[in-house]
Amino acid sequence: MTHDRDTIIVGAGLTGLVIAHKIKRSHPDHRLLLLEKNCTSGGVIKSFRDSGYLAEYGPHGFLDNCAESRALLTETGLEQACVRASLKEFVRYVCIDSKLMMIPQSPLKIATAPLIPWPDKFRVLGDLFKKPLGGEPTVAKWAAYRFGTALLPYVDAVFTGTYAGDYNELKIDAVMPGVRQLEFTHGSIIRGALAKARKSRAQRGQGAPLQMPSMTSFPDGMQRLPDRLSELIGAENIVFNTAVTAVKQTASGWQVETADQRFQAANLVVALPVNQSLRLLEPLQPPPLKQIPEAWIATAVFGFKQGSLPPGFGFLSPERERRFTLGTLFSSNMFPNRAPHGHIVFETLVGGRRHPERLDLDDETLLAGALADVKGLLDLPPKPDYTKVLRPKGGIPQLEHGYSGLLSWRNELVTRHSGLYICGFGWEGIGLNDMIKTAGSVSERIVARSRQTQQRAEVRKVYF
Repeated sequence: MTHDRDTIIVGAGLTGLVIAHKIKRSHPDHRLLLLEKNCTSGGVIKSFRDSGYLAEYGPHGFLDNCAESRALLTETGLEQACVRASLKEFVRYVCIDSKLMMIPQSPLKIATAPLIPWPDKFRVLGDLFKKPLGGEPTVAKWAAYRFGTALLPYVDAVFTGTYAGDYNELKIDAVMPGVRQLEFTHGSIIRGALAKARKSRAQRGQGAPLQMPSMTSFPDGMQRLPDRLSELIGAENIVFNTAVTAVKQTASGWQVETADQRFQAANLVVALPVNQSLRLLEPLQPPPLKQIPEAWIATAVFGFKQGSLPPGFGFLSPERERRFTLGTLFSSNMFPNRAPHGHIVFETLVGGRRHPERLDLDDETLLAGALADVKGLLDLPPKPDYTKVLRPKGGIPQLEHGYSGLLSWRNELVTRHSGLYICGFGWEGIGLNDMIKTAGSVSERIVARSRQTQQRAEVRKVYF
């Protein structure tokens, strides 16, 4: 059976959903179809509720400092339903020498906090005199070169929290292209950051205070976002439990095949995680890499009665601490109604790029290891009232060796094949704001029938 559409979107994760929503909102008569291999939409976004506890399989929220994400909330009617936790009010910690070190969020407070010795703080200023580091260095090599080795545990913690990754493998050009642009443009990250701050201050006005972003979620968890987008797109435009087996370009557009159906469309959007995209698109043009590494994590959920948590979002542990867990999110601190009245809940992350073997542990062993790890850092009652292990069905793409080559391959592919768009988890980063921003851009190009181009690198601020 053949079906004719204007646009077919493969993948009903966040990117595919936003693209479909944007197109339907601006052009209601546009004939589009989303094909999703799973039985639900949202990709890695999935919330878990049981016995009065609310936790997340995937991301716990997104920062509200992205105009495109704020606009999406308004368009979907979710703006008034959000719950927010300001970074100004909620601190985070890094585990150093088996103690939780609080990380201030303002540059001045960070500079004066006892995070590293004073001689090493002055070494950070060496960035002003360092020439840009050539090639595609790893995050660890780049950070040590620009700022010295004393900051490495904190840098490690940042990328453990973001990618569950190994900063000895992640490439700085891939994970922070905007920062690399500052380095080459200004010859120094500090000079570049100061120039950017002056420009930002001039744009918002001299008297306007700098606003700290807030972590944003929903009363029923992050799954509310893809559920709402699916509602607006309409059930008639989404087909679940349908895996795409092949795509090919035709004289009139694109042909998409599943196990028992064939679809035709003028435009094809492959809105899948990087590795799934590579497997589907390889027949069009072999990619330079068959796949990129992924980091998989399990979440150990602990609920306690009459317990208390340190103020803030949670903590991260750099690899040098040799702990069983990657870090812990103080869920009941962040948002309301995450635990029954009089209880607390926190979510501890296990595995990641460095320790995938820990995911092979059974639930009982994993919970025991995670609880023993955090009990040395948190003041908790003897036994939890609730435990659960959440095992996501997707990994986090790792932007390591060869990733830049994949971006070039992707850009060449969409240039050579009219009507083809490639985006999704890992292609423009892994943050929800990154995916929402890219989806908006792709939807505009589809409507305008222009080809996909790589977005300009932006400087992403680092928040612990």
